[in-house]
Amino acid sequence: MKAAIIFCAVVLVAIVSAKPAEDKYTTKYDNIDLDAIIKSDRLLKNYVDCLMDRKGCTKEGETLKAILPDALKTKCAKCSESQKNGAKKMIRYMLKNKKDMWKELEAVYDPEGIYKKTFADELKAEGIEI
Repeated sequence: MKAAIIFCAVVLVAIVSAKPAEDKYTTKYDNIDLDAIIKSDRLLKNYVDCLMDRKGCTKEGETLKAILPDALKTKCAKCSESQKNGAKKMIRYMLKNKKDMWKELEAVYDPEGIYKKTFADELKAEGIEI
């Protein structure tokens, strides 16, 4: 009996420690070359078209599309540092260089301007008007 209790305790500890402390988004695509996307209007347009449901998505595009609404709501609480930095990089780039694409995405993913307000101060501090 004592051995069974110890075994159950060991299994329980193993299960609890195997479970992540908090949910995080997959880091599978964290090494995507964002500079290559920024440098290629074709690649950037493909991602925007994916997010806008205008064409099919790559696997990483599908993942982005699936997590984007939650990431906006939670201020990227489940994002890795790489994902947070990548999101900021793309936002800065699009606001400075691809305002038309940004406005399209904003109309779908933030039609009431809720998330825009969340990030406005940080972007203004960097000299970026939204």
